[in-house]
Amino acid sequence: QVQLVESGGGLVQPGGSLRLSCAASRTAFTILMMGWYRQAPGKERELVATIANSGMADYADSMKGRFTISRDNARNTAYLQMNSLEPEDTAVYYCAAGVYQYDSWGQGTQVTVSS
Repeated sequence: QVQLVESGGGLVQPGGSLRLSCAASRTAFTILMMGWYRQAPGKERELVATIANSGMADYADSMKGRFTISRDNARNTAYLQMNSLEPEDTAVYYCAAGVYQYDSWGQGTQVTVSS
């Protein structure tokens, strides 16, 4: 498994932006697929975005055009750029990693969108 540490969460006003980071401990970072999930109070955890080791990205429909997932293999870090944030985006955001499936998870970072 991989140790994952998220950062970058916080309080932002509607329409604002945040960038989340996920630092991985594993040196063979390039073979990992990386993902971001989120869980709002009273709701199930849902997929936000994924990025393959090839760099190919995919998004949940509600995030397309607003969120961008990326990775820096030299820094063993994945990112989630979130723009045009809405109150409905308020949740704990989790980073996930794995080779064939997501089997490593970070502790989560809180994102609150409120005026």
